[in-house]
Amino acid sequence: MSVKRISQFFNPQSIAVIGASNNPDRAGFIVMRNLLQGGFKGPIMPVSPKHTAVHGVLAYSAIEQLPKVPDLAVICTNKQTLVQIINELGDIGCQHAIIIAAGLDNQHKQQLKEAAKIAKVTLLGPNCLGLLIPHLGINASFSHTVAAPGKLAFISQSAAVCSTILDWAQHKKIGFSYFVSVGDCLDIDFDELLDFLGRDPKTQAILLYIDNIDDVRRFISAARAAAFSKPVIAIKTGKTKAGAIAALNHTGGNTSDDAVYDAMFQRAGMLRVNDLRELFAATQTLALHPKLLQVEQLTILTNGGGPGIMAVDTLLQNSGKLAVLSEQTKQALSALIPQTDHACNPVDIFGDSSPQRYQQALEILLKADEVKNLLIIHTPSALAPSTAYAEIIAQTLAKIPKMARPYVMTNFMGEEAAYAARLVCANAQIPTYRTPEGAVGAFMHLVSYRRNQKHLTQTPESYSDEGQLQHLQSKRLINDFLNSGANKLATHLASQVLANYDIECIETQIALTPSEAKEQAQQLGFPVALKLISHDIPSKSEVGGVVLNLNDAEEVEQTAFSMLLRIREAAPEAEIEGFSLQRMAKRAGGQELRIAVKTEPGVGPVILLGEAGTGLNFSQAAVALPPLNMNLAKYLIAAAHDKGFIKERALPEKVDKYRLCALLTRVSQMVVDQPDISDMELNPILACSGQFQVLDASITLRRYEPVSGRKRLAIRPYPRELVKSVTLKNGRPATLRPIRPEDERAHQEFDQSLSKEDRYRRFFGELPQFNHEQLAKMTQIDYDREMAFIVTVPNKSSYQTLGVSRVLMDPDNQVAEFAVVVRSDCQGLGLGGILMEAAIKHCRKQGVQSIEGITLPENSGMIGLAKKLGFTVSRDFEEGTIQMVLNLN
Repeated sequence: MSVKRISQFFNPQSIAVIGASNNPDRAGFIVMRNLLQGGFKGPIMPVSPKHTAVHGVLAYSAIEQLPKVPDLAVICTNKQTLVQIINELGDIGCQHAIIIAAGLDNQHKQQLKEAAKIAKVTLLGPNCLGLLIPHLGINASFSHTVAAPGKLAFISQSAAVCSTILDWAQHKKIGFSYFVSVGDCLDIDFDELLDFLGRDPKTQAILLYIDNIDDVRRFISAARAAAFSKPVIAIKTGKTKAGAIAALNHTGGNTSDDAVYDAMFQRAGMLRVNDLRELFAATQTLALHPKLLQVEQLTILTNGGGPGIMAVDTLLQNSGKLAVLSEQTKQALSALIPQTDHACNPVDIFGDSSPQRYQQALEILLKADEVKNLLIIHTPSALAPSTAYAEIIAQTLAKIPKMARPYVMTNFMGEEAAYAARLVCANAQIPTYRTPEGAVGAFMHLVSYRRNQKHLTQTPESYSDEGQLQHLQSKRLINDFLNSGANKLATHLASQVLANYDIECIETQIALTPSEAKEQAQQLGFPVALKLISHDIPSKSEVGGVVLNLNDAEEVEQTAFSMLLRIREAAPEAEIEGFSLQRMAKRAGGQELRIAVKTEPGVGPVILLGEAGTGLNFSQAAVALPPLNMNLAKYLIAAAHDKGFIKERALPEKVDKYRLCALLTRVSQMVVDQPDISDMELNPILACSGQFQVLDASITLRRYEPVSGRKRLAIRPYPRELVKSVTLKNGRPATLRPIRPEDERAHQEFDQSLSKEDRYRRFFGELPQFNHEQLAKMTQIDYDREMAFIVTVPNKSSYQTLGVSRVLMDPDNQVAEFAVVVRSDCQGLGLGGILMEAAIKHCRKQGVQSIEGITLPENSGMIGLAKKLGFTVSRDFEEGTIQMVLNLN
């Protein structure tokens, strides 16, 4: 990925149209027309062997005859000519091209990709509408309409959706910073565009229409980085199996279950919408209110009781909240509205309200401190046209600076009477919707986005039992199983792996014959559960392969014989390995849960949580991506409850959610540590009296074979391999390690320990102490893109941070910016050298080309350390700073 090449792609000074045409039925005709009408200031050069001029512009018969090398080429020819054209563009040094053509098969795409790589040509498409950059006057597309300049960026894999959004946005007076149709994403993909747009000052929010994602890990990294600074909203098709296959046929990629994409978007801090209607609403909302809501509570002003109730129902059914009006606000409204002496939210001023009363009620609410979000509903009135009310709203809001007023939305109900009023609001940059439900739905998009952002910055509880986890023992055990040909482990074998992660399984005995089952049952004690062992039968209970509550030895033996007879009839080809016996667990007062792991194509392992049952079904479980910490485990449990996958039951003791979070983090750590675990199911898990006991477990093993350019996990886990012991100059032992989200409290104490002089040298000015959001961004990092090393020592409560070095790699992996700071009372102990050497070694291993930093001339300690480590040190007299550069690779 390269932000640099995208920046060049999106700032062309000259454009060539390959396959330009005077035939109105050709893409080359429409692209030339759109470019000429768009207002692009640079040269537009048509290439056509058939025409001497296209749209009155002199044409060139071949690419090699172009008078200058174009910055961008739009290829409008058929698919058979594409490879040759890419080669010719490479020969003249053109580095960027858009391919409109559709219908390429996989072989043709691969040939095209290889040709572009050799020719060093960056590709957008194929199977795309093109590119629109309104602020540059560029409409390099075959769209039927134009895009106005604005602050929204839109990226879509579907050309048809692009056309629809453009048409709708023109009607709603919504503009775009960039409008990109990526098509099949043969070269330029979502992750590169997110990196570019996340840093683009002209873009306030990013909208995505996604069929499939090719590289999930890169996508999540880029989306998370972008979502930290601005809203990112996605609509993902392929919710059903048939839809997913259609999406695969449309643009290629992977067909992971839709629940996995839900988990992916939430983990990245994005907002997902379900359909085009919601996307339109979210687009309008974000175009006019791209900032994070201050609070979630909504106030409603209406002249109709019914629409107000509709809005309230929709709000509460979607977990929204109504604002509580102050007594002062209620009294002011009650004095204004003659039909009531006790105003409340929703504020109903009744259908006979004149425009003047509407204005007065609006002014009261705008002045109320508790009103931060306001929905104004209007039904057609005989007293005045709807436009009169719309103009009052627009004029009243215009008197208040945007930053000082609540977030205001409008809903003018009806069609003919309401259309002109909605237009007034649209022209005044006030979000307006056709129905109360649509307006509240749009508001809840902002609420959901706010909640997702809060998830990104919440500090997880400090819970770690890593000392009890024996990952190396498990690795050796799994390797022994695979070497012996055992790739499917039933409970008696799986329990050996699980025990190394402090996951308790019920005691299980194995019998090869019914008579052995009789003997084992006598040793265990009654009652017992008898289960068939056969890897050929995934759901044994459905064929009578599980029998519970057997109370004597004879009954066990007879049941085992009967079970064999049933299985031979139901599944004659199945290989029977024997029987497992377990003493019946005391289930009274307990709840049975299920935790599973499944490896999804292109995504890697995912974790599922639900109630005990048969089958590994995404539709019956909440889904999360590993690695999990305590907070993320808590969100997974909450999602399972919210979606009804875990039901609240009237039990003497509720499920201990804290211990369940801890169990989920141990399962997650096992997934991270053991790449040879392909799938796993713990079903059922008996939750009782604060304990969790696995009654049945199965693990599928498969040798993990790394794929070039791809990572196994969708999110890089904590790099435990970088943890090491160090010794300070005073002889004190310490730990050097990457920072964790759980380090926020210690990092806050470290920040407070810095002297005013040290803070000034580090931040080039007097900054206040960091708040929670800033500290969360410092401790909850993406290890694929940045690294923060800390040195810690134990103290009375937990540990103390002595110093930190931080490196931030650019998406091109060319340059890393570094910073280092040491606790003011710990300087002179060699911490700076330890931290900087760790940062340099990490950057070199990541393939970074150079590491750079700046400091003030008075920071002699940092300057001396940089020289000692081989940095080139120079002074920038204009800026008054010292620049330090170290070339690595």
